Amino acid sequence: MAKKHKRQKFVDWIMWFMALGFFFGGAFFVWAASLKMPSFDTLEKRQISQSTKIYDRTGEILLYDVHNEVKRTIVPFEDISRHIKNATVAIEDSEFYNHIGIRPISTIRAVLLQPLRGKGVQGGSTITQQVVKNSLLTKERKISRKLKEWILALKLDSVMSKEDILGIYLNESPYGGSIYGVEEAARAFFGVSARDVTLSESAYLAALPKAPTYYSPYGNNKEELVQRKNLVLKRMREIDFINEEEYKEAISEEVIFEPPREQGILAPHFVIFIRSYLEERYGKDAVENGGLKVITTLDYDLQKKGEDIVKKFALTNKEKFNAENAGLVAIDPKTGQIITMVGSRDYFDKDIDGNFNITLAKRQPGSAFKPFVYATAFKKGYTPDTVVFDLETQFETSCDTEGKPLDKSLSVLEAEKLCYAPVNYDGVYHGPITLKEALAQSINVPAIKTLYLSGLRDSLRTAQDLGISTLTDVNRYGLTLVLGGGEVTLLDITSAYGVFANNGIRNKTTGILKIEDSSGNIIEKYIPNQTRVIDENIALQISDILSDNEARTPAFGAFSPLYFPGYDVAAKTGTTNDYRDAWTIGYSQNISVGAWAGNNDNSSMEKKVAGFIITPLWNEFMLEALSLYKNTPFDEPIYSYKNDSSTKPILRGVWLGGSIYTIDTISGKLATEWTPKETRKEVAIPDVHSILYWVDKDDPRGINPDNPEKDPQFNFWETSVQKWASENNLSSTTVSISIPSDFDSVHTENTQPKISIISPNNEDSYGIGTKISILPNISSSYKIVRVDYFLNGVFLGSSSQYPFSLSFLPSDIESIKKENVLTAVVYDSVKNRVEKSEQFMVLF
Repeated sequence: MAKKHKRQKFVDWIMWFMALGFFFGGAFFVWAASLKMPSFDTLEKRQISQSTKIYDRTGEILLYDVHNEVKRTIVPFEDISRHIKNATVAIEDSEFYNHIGIRPISTIRAVLLQPLRGKGVQGGSTITQQVVKNSLLTKERKISRKLKEWILALKLDSVMSKEDILGIYLNESPYGGSIYGVEEAARAFFGVSARDVTLSESAYLAALPKAPTYYSPYGNNKEELVQRKNLVLKRMREIDFINEEEYKEAISEEVIFEPPREQGILAPHFVIFIRSYLEERYGKDAVENGGLKVITTLDYDLQKKGEDIVKKFALTNKEKFNAENAGLVAIDPKTGQIITMVGSRDYFDKDIDGNFNITLAKRQPGSAFKPFVYATAFKKGYTPDTVVFDLETQFETSCDTEGKPLDKSLSVLEAEKLCYAPVNYDGVYHGPITLKEALAQSINVPAIKTLYLSGLRDSLRTAQDLGISTLTDVNRYGLTLVLGGGEVTLLDITSAYGVFANNGIRNKTTGILKIEDSSGNIIEKYIPNQTRVIDENIALQISDILSDNEARTPAFGAFSPLYFPGYDVAAKTGTTNDYRDAWTIGYSQNISVGAWAGNNDNSSMEKKVAGFIITPLWNEFMLEALSLYKNTPFDEPIYSYKNDSSTKPILRGVWLGGSIYTIDTISGKLATEWTPKETRKEVAIPDVHSILYWVDKDDPRGINPDNPEKDPQFNFWETSVQKWASENNLSSTTVSISIPSDFDSVHTENTQPKISIISPNNEDSYGIGTKISILPNISSSYKIVRVDYFLNGVFLGSSSQYPFSLSFLPSDIESIKKENVLTAVVYDSVKNRVEKSEQFMVLF
C-alpha cells in the first residue's frame, strides 16, 4: 500500500512538472511569436547619433568624432569577392551555411556558463546573431537580451537567405575609424572594389571587424594583424575554402596598404591611442555606438606647437642626417597626464609610414637608459663622488685581460664576437672619474662598470619601478643594457624621467581626465594615485647631476641645447651604437619631455650623436613649454657622506689610495681639531687600485673584501688600472711619500683671535630710537680680515676695516626685542674663526 502511494505521488510530481513546462514553454513561444522584426533602414542614423566624441583637456576643442563623415557604400552581394565572403565565414562563423541562425551549444555556453564564470553574457554569436545584435538590440549583456538575440536570429534566418544575411553583415561591419562595409574598406585599404581584392587582401578584411582599432593597418599592432590574417587563411584551408597552393601563395603575398585618408581629426596619433584604450576598456560597441564624451589630458595649443616643431626639424634632419622621422611626448610629472603626443612628422605622410605612432614603438634608448643604472647604484650605497676608472677594459670572463678567448679553438670572427671591450663615443679614456662626471658627460666605460656594481637585475627593477614596461626578461640582457641594449618606448621613458622630476614619486601615465556616458553620467575620472618608487634624495641627486651644466660642459660645451639660462632643467641624450635612434629626454619640476629621431624602417642615420640630431628639436619645444610655467628650482640633495670620515675614501672621491691622512694646507702639517674645514685636505698614501679592491660590490659601505680576486671582474679592472698607474708614475712602487710628523701650528688654541664687545653691553639699556654703535676689542696673531655681526640670529652687517665697528638704529630692526643678543664672528687671514655674543636691553 505504501509503495502504491509513493508511486502515485511520483506520478503527480511528473504531471506538475509537465504542466509547468507546457505553461512556461507556451508563454515563451507566445513571447517569441510576438517579437516583431525591426527595420534596418535607421541603422546609419542611429550610429551617428550615438557617436563618441574625444576632446582636449579644456573640453572645448573636439579632437575627433568617431562617426564623423561615416563612409559606407552598400553594394550587392554578387559584387563582393567570394574570397571576402569565404574568409569572413571561416573566421567568424564556419558553420554559417549549415545552422539555423544560432549554434545552440555555443548559445547555451554564452547564456549559462559564462555568467557562472563571472564573465557576463558573451560569446557564442553566429554571423546572423551579430547582424541582429549590431542592428536591432541594445549592447547590454543580460540573459534576456541574449534570448531576444537568439529568437530574432532564428526569425531572421527563416525569412532571409544566407546570402542576404551575409550581405548585410559585410555591408554594415566596422573596419576602423569611419569606414563601414567591405566596399569602403577595400577602396580605403587597397584602392580597389570589393569585387577585385586578392585572397590575401580578403583575409586582412576578415581579420579587422573583431577589433578594428587594435588591428588597424595604420596602428602599432601590425604584427598582430598579420598573425590574425594568417589565422584566417589557415581556417579557410582547414575547411577547404581554398586549396594548398592558394594558401601558400596568399601567405607569402606582400600586401601594400593605401595611405590613410582619415580627415577631420586633430592630434591623430593621440586620438588613436585614446580610442584603443577606450575599446580595450569598454569594448568597440560602446565606443562606436555608446555616445561617450571623452575629456582627455591633451593640451592642444602645446600639441599644435609640438607637431609644427617635429615636422620642421624632421624635414631638416632628413636632408642633414638621413633621419626622416621624429616623435615627441610631454607629460606632467606631478599627475602622469599626457600633455603632448606627436607620433611622427606627419600622420598622413605615406612615404614614412606616418600613421605609425613612434612614441609607442619599442626602440633602443642608447645612453638615455643610464640614469636608471646610476640611481640603482646610489640606492646600494655608492655616491655621486664614487670613483671608477675610465680605461680600456675587457669585461667578458670567457676571455683573458688582453681580449683573447680562453677557448683557443674559436675562429677570429667568433673571438671578436665573444670578447667585449667597449669604447667611449669619442674614443678617449679619462682615467679616474666620479660617477657624477661619468653620467653628466655620458661616458660609456664607467657606465658599464656602474651597471656591474649596481647589478643587472636590480637596475632592471629600478627601471620597471619608474615606469619602463618593456624590459621584463632579465635573461635577455647583459652589461650592454646601460648603453641602451634593451628596448623601451618614448612614452615610458619620458614618464620614468618624470619620477626624477617629481622627487621619486610616480604617477601612472594617463590620457583621460573624464568620460561621460550618453546620459551625462561620469563613468571614469582621473584620480591622483601617487606611489613613491625611489628615495627622494636619490631622485634629487640624479636631477642635480643631469641639470649641472658645468659637469656636462667637457662633453657638450657650455652653451649646448641642453642648457636653459634662468631655468632648472635636467636632461640626458642617447644614441645607439648603429645610429638608428637618437633621443633626448629632459624635465623641469613641471614637465617631462622626450624626443626621438630616426627612421621607421630602422635604417641608420648619419654618424652623429643625439646632440646634433634631436636635441635642437627638443630644445625648441622645451622653450615653448617652459614659458608656460614659473621656474621652480630643484631641491638641493643631501650629500652627508662628504664630511663623514667613516665613509670609504673611494666613495668620497679619493682614488689615490685607501689609507689617508689630513693636513692643514697653510702649514703643510697634520690637521688638528683647531684646523678649520677650509684649510683641511685629505691626502692618500699612494696605493692605486680599482674600486673592486676597496669594496664588495653588493655591500659598498661594508668592510673591505678580504680576497677581492674572488670577484670575476676584479682581474680585468685591476689589470687596466695598474697599467695606467704605472704609465702615470702612480704605482705604489714608484711613488714615495713623506707623512708629516708635526701638527698644524698655524691653527691652535693660542693663535685663535680673541674678542670682547665693549658696546653694547648687558649693563646698559638703550632707547628704541637711540643709535647704537658696536665697538669690539680684538687681538690676534694674524691680520683680522672681517667681522660679521648678527642680531638675534639675523645677519646685521660686516666690517673689514679697523676698528671693525658698526652702527644701527633699533627701531629699524624687525627682529628687535626687549632682550637682545648680539653675536660677532671674527675671521683672520689664515681662516681662524671665533665668535662672541653679548646681551643688551632696549626700552620701548
